[in-house]
Amino acid sequence: MDIRIEHLTRIAAVTLLTVGCLLVLQPFVTALLCAAIVCFSTWPCYDWLLRRMKGRSTLAALVMTLILILFMVLPVALLALTLADTATPAIDWLRETLANGLPQPPDWVKALPVVGDGLDAGWREMAVSKVKLAEAMKRIAPPLQQGLIKSGLVLGEGVIQLSLAAFIAFFLYRDGATLVAAARAAMRRLAGELAPDLLVTVGGTVQGVVYGLVGTAIAQGVVSVIGFLIAGVPGALLLGFLTFLLSMVPIGPPLIWGGAAAWLAYEGQTGWAVFMVVYGLVVISGIDNVIKPLLISRGSSLPFALVFLGVMGGVVAFGFVGIFIGPTLLAVGLTVLDQWLKPYVEQPG
Repeated sequence: MDIRIEHLTRIAAVTLLTVGCLLVLQPFVTALLCAAIVCFSTWPCYDWLLRRMKGRSTLAALVMTLILILFMVLPVALLALTLADTATPAIDWLRETLANGLPQPPDWVKALPVVGDGLDAGWREMAVSKVKLAEAMKRIAPPLQQGLIKSGLVLGEGVIQLSLAAFIAFFLYRDGATLVAAARAAMRRLAGELAPDLLVTVGGTVQGVVYGLVGTAIAQGVVSVIGFLIAGVPGALLLGFLTFLLSMVPIGPPLIWGGAAAWLAYEGQTGWAVFMVVYGLVVISGIDNVIKPLLISRGSSLPFALVFLGVMGGVVAFGFVGIFIGPTLLAVGLTVLDQWLKPYVEQPG
């Protein structure tokens, strides 16, 4: 009886200790996950740098951390500032529109399939009546303002989380060998004989997701900025960032470059509008069909539903950095489940 009580006491103590540790680390879970994914994905670069620096792990970790700050934290911070700078001209445009009224809609609006007639009629009604325009603006302005505020908060939180992730990444790089050994030992205790295969599978999946999803998003964001600058679309940096975000899900980038093409057509720049459509179809959206399969070849192919749910759920659960964490966690979970069930699933035939 005493042995049983002692055993239950130990379990309770370990449980309380685990819960306490989780409560302490809870505010940093997002940054920890982000740092772990980034460090694992960029470990070959760190290993190369470590060899060049003759095994000085602290110096190599510091250089990698500075690189992460330069290419991961600063761009998001600059884009947050760009969003803030863009808000003022947008508000001024709304005020000018209310004062002067809308112009008549261009001919291509009515030619739009399904919604063209209704959109053209509503536009013409607001163009001849400032009262109708004011009523429409009153309905649109509050959610637009709230959306801008929320976007700014999400980006601001993203900057903080990425900065914290970069700080944590320094220690993960420096003490990586020790942490990997501990992770392998823990995996052996938990998964037994499946541990080696699980570690290889998880590693390949993480790299496949990061290289395929994030690499493609970066490429689409960069080429979209180039296209917007060539076509003279205002806010090219902000639109490129939105393309980067929406490239995580299918039909995302066309919403951005298609909107830019529509704006160019509205401004009477038909030639540049055609260029934007062709450039968007061939270059921006074409990257998704060329680069992603090449980059993701190291890991498993990700179903659309997995990517979509991972991105959306990741943003809800982890904020801005959830764009990367969500799909990675779901992909790893699905892969681990598949490996775990494989010995017990009867093969067809």
